[in-house]
Amino acid sequence: MDWITRERPKIDRIACPWLIKRFINPDAKIIYAPLDMVFEIAKQTNAIPFDIPDVEYTHYADECTFDYFLKKHELNDPALKRIAAIVRGADTDRHDLMPQSAGLEAVFSGLAYNIKDDNQLLEIGMVIYDGLYSWAQHLYRLKHSNEGPTEVLLLKIYHEHLNDKQKEKSPEWTASLREMIQDQIDTNTTLSLNRLSEELDISSSYLSREFSKYFENLNYGEYIRKKRIEKAIELMSDRSISLTDIAYLTGFSDQSHFTRIFKKFSGINPSEYRRKSFKK
Repeated sequence: MDWITRERPKIDRIACPWLIKRFINPDAKIIYAPLDMVFEIAKQTNAIPFDIPDVEYTHYADECTFDYFLKKHELNDPALKRIAAIVRGADTDRHDLMPQSAGLEAVFSGLAYNIKDDNQLLEIGMVIYDGLYSWAQHLYRLKHSNEGPTEVLLLKIYHEHLNDKQKEKSPEWTASLREMIQDQIDTNTTLSLNRLSEELDISSSYLSREFSKYFENLNYGEYIRKKRIEKAIELMSDRSISLTDIAYLTGFSDQSHFTRIFKKFSGINPSEYRRKSFKK
C-alpha cells in the first residue's frame, strides 16, 4: 500500500511515515509530492493521502495526523503515545506539551535546511524516530536537566548558526520574489510556484529547491501561510472585522482551515488570540 503527502516534510510528515513503516505496513511506499499534485498522483497510484486538508488522515482539533493514525489503527503502545505528545508539541509550536518537542522541531528544521531530498530526509528521520521510540520505551523516566546551561548554550549556537546562514548574500531574485509574494498577500491572490518561476525567469525546480534557504527555512506553501497569518493578526486589531471576514481576506478557503493554520502558528485559536490581545 502506498501513502502520499505534500513535499518538504519536517515533523508530522516524517513521524507518520515512520509509524506506517514500523507498525502498520513495513513494505509501504511513501510518496512526497507538490501539494497541488497530491490528489492527482494519489488517484494514479491508488495511494492514501495524509497530513493535508480534506482527507481522512489529517489534523483534528488540537491533534496531529500522527494522533489520528494511532486512533485509527488502535495503536495503544504507551511509548507511541509519548511520542505523539512530542510530535504534537513540535508540529503545532506548543512546546509546553512536552519538553522534548522543542528539540525535535530544532533537529528536523536543521535537517530540512540541510537536506533537500525528501526521501533522504525520511531515511535519516527513520533512524531518529527509532531512537526516540527506544527512549519512550526505556529511558523516559531518567531525569535530566531540560534547561541546563549546556543545552541552552547549544540551542543558542544552533539558532545563531541558522540566522547566519539566512543572512548570507541572497541571489537577486529573492528581492523580486519577496515583492511578488507581498503583492499576493496584499491583494488576496495566489500564484503557483511555477508561475512565479516564469515571472522570475528561473527554473521552477531550482526555485522550489532553493526557496527555503532564503525564506526563514520554510517551503513556499509554509511561507505563504505564515505571511497570511501575520496579516490576519494585523486585521484582528480592528474589532469591526469578523474572524470569518479575516479568513476570507487572508486567502483561506473557510473558517475551519483558517483556525487550524492559525493555531498551528500561534498555539491558540483566533478567537482566543483576539480576546487576549484586547485585554492587554
